[in-house]
Amino acid sequence: MTLTNNRTWALEAPGGRPAPSPEALRRTMAGFPTGIAVVAAHVEGRVVGMPANSLVSVSLDPPLVSISFARTSTTWPALRRAPHWGISILEEGQEPVLQRLRRSADERFDDIDLDIGDDGQVLLQGSLATLTGTRYAEVDAGDHVLTLLDVRQLDRGTASRPLVFFDSTIHQLAH
Repeated sequence: MTLTNNRTWALEAPGGRPAPSPEALRRTMAGFPTGIAVVAAHVEGRVVGMPANSLVSVSLDPPLVSISFARTSTTWPALRRAPHWGISILEEGQEPVLQRLRRSADERFDDIDLDIGDDGQVLLQGSLATLTGTRYAEVDAGDHVLTLLDVRQLDRGTASRPLVFFDSTIHQLAH
């Protein structure tokens, strides 16, 4: 890979070889287990948000995390208007909640127990961990937008384990 400017990597391997296909990258990265988070906010009188497995800790000082959003997402433009976001990391007992979150955007949060904060951040009750934050920066990242969030509050329980996304399916950690 070569750096073509301060923010974009060219997808060409050394020696002029073509870059791996999107399908090959997706298949390969499916072998890397991740947790499942839900990012949500109260925007213009309704809850908007979506599941994400791209949550990453970026910096401890200042406390920053990142989430990637596909440019084709219909939820991202609405969520982007929210000044404060909630991030809920799902625990192993929340697989039914994740199934409900796969519904259309208008029905996505129906019948899900939520806490809506004074600043509009939305958290799912019963989650393994929660964070609230504000947008810190956005980075053009090909067909996604990498969004950095300034973490304002956080909480984590220790009595349960996370849901895990691996090989394009949901798993639980063995006890």
